[in-house]
Amino acid sequence: MFKFSDTSDMCIKCGKCIPGCTIHRINPDETTSPRGFLDLLKGVEEGEIELDKNAKDIFESCFLCNQCVEVCPNSLPTDFMIENVRKKIADKYGIAFFKRAFFFLLKHRWAYDIVSKLGFMFQTCGFKIEADKNAMRSRFNIPMLKKGRLLPSMKQTSFLKKYPEQIPAKNPKKRVAIFIGCMANYNYTEVGDALISILKFLDIDIFIPKKQLCCGAPAYFTGDFKTVDELVRYNIEYFESFIDEVDAIIVPEATCTAMLKKDYEEYIHAHMDEIWTERHRKIKAKIFGTTEWLYKHTDLKAKLANKQKQPEVITYHNSCHFGRVFNIKKEPRDLLTQVYQINEMSDPDMCCGFGGITIQTEKFDLAVKAGQKKAEIIKAVDADIVSAECSACRMQITEQLDKAGDSKIFKHPLELIAKAINEE
Repeated sequence: MFKFSDTSDMCIKCGKCIPGCTIHRINPDETTSPRGFLDLLKGVEEGEIELDKNAKDIFESCFLCNQCVEVCPNSLPTDFMIENVRKKIADKYGIAFFKRAFFFLLKHRWAYDIVSKLGFMFQTCGFKIEADKNAMRSRFNIPMLKKGRLLPSMKQTSFLKKYPEQIPAKNPKKRVAIFIGCMANYNYTEVGDALISILKFLDIDIFIPKKQLCCGAPAYFTGDFKTVDELVRYNIEYFESFIDEVDAIIVPEATCTAMLKKDYEEYIHAHMDEIWTERHRKIKAKIFGTTEWLYKHTDLKAKLANKQKQPEVITYHNSCHFGRVFNIKKEPRDLLTQVYQINEMSDPDMCCGFGGITIQTEKFDLAVKAGQKKAEIIKAVDADIVSAECSACRMQITEQLDKAGDSKIFKHPLELIAKAINEE
């Protein structure tokens, strides 16, 4: 049986988790620190603290950035504890209607396709398109959306609709499947375009599993475990249908990669039959972030060394779900430095402040406070472009740089690599 106290009792209160904690940095209160969260969770479990709206507010303020897990001497899974108490919160207080509608789309690709198509057709009615930022700015104040806010623009055709399922190479050295992620599928489709271009350049067979669904991260971070359970089972069963036919499943999104590898494992261990652990283990072994796999399993770095240096200067942000969860920091930089100059920001590990769907809606003031700290760090760098392997970071950083008056644009590392490859 899952118990919060099993983890809470292992906290030695050393305080190493506090200085870099995203919420504690903008709200320096012991209750909104990782060790504070753990003590409160034990109190809730033992009935000493009521899971009232005040407790709900506290537990929903965590950004799930994993900084505390990274520095903890006991590697306590505070993020996993927060995710599980949010399930209790959802059971007690319900989930907002707009979140439930969004989670329905995550489980039903046909519905998401329709909404995306309608969004593209009518986006200019409510938004001003800003193509240089690959974003759209709200024209009106409506619930949960302030006038002037930047959001990712909608695309006419999703990535999964744009390409055939099989893209064979002439002399294939490897065969990979692409798990694209929702934002790269519907909003930042140029990421998938770049990945296709790179894989063709490397003469790699491409398989695009057309029946893939969302990894489930937005629902998981919100406490909708019913949706999570459905998506975990569906995706594992679907991946099993082709896993023996590919060398890897590569994912251009940090959050999706962490969900598919780390969070599925933790969720299955705590909430599903043991048989799913073994089924997931086989899948997990072949799931990689894109730059990690390209760096470790292809000769892309050597081929880039022969390409012309690009004029743009890059600064690189370590997305939490790659930098902290998997320590993927060296790989994208080593690829990019073959063709670009990188000027490092002062704190590339600091969370951008995206924080998930609740932070981006009901608690958007926290996203702004955390994001502005990151934006000022990026603004101080002499660079043209900020890059990270995460669409959530892209959305957050693009808006916060806009608020800070910085003209830097955001590009996924795959886009930058593809540009260098394709230029004569």
